[in-house]
Amino acid sequence: MDETFLRDLFQSLPAISIRRLFGGQAIYTDGRIVAIVIAGTLYLKSDPESEAVYADAGLERWSYTRPGRAPVNMPYWRFPEDAFDDPDEAERWIAVADAASRRILRDASSKPATRSRNKLSGK
Repeated sequence: MDETFLRDLFQSLPAISIRRLFGGQAIYTDGRIVAIVIAGTLYLKSDPESEAVYADAGLERWSYTRPGRAPVNMPYWRFPEDAFDDPDEAERWIAVADAASRRILRDASSKPATRSRNKLSGK
């Protein structure tokens, strides 16, 4: 997706940056990832709380399959098509992804740091 288009779409968030990721793009705000573009499709970040919101809206979860393995569900859900043409609707969905990203960071920072086995064994 065009970077100018993404910046306009995500204008409700401060300090947007867009970086390459997995052959696509990642959209960040304040150093937190809020969305990705994979194969030209925009997906919003999720956490356990936001998954129900996305699922209730009938949005598609991004998943991939490796040969001979079960599908892997990723924590990203497809951006609603109608929100591309409705700035208020886009802002609402982007806020859901932003809140999920904040909760993930909060939860990660509240977990105690773990030591590697090599440090514990003195190696």
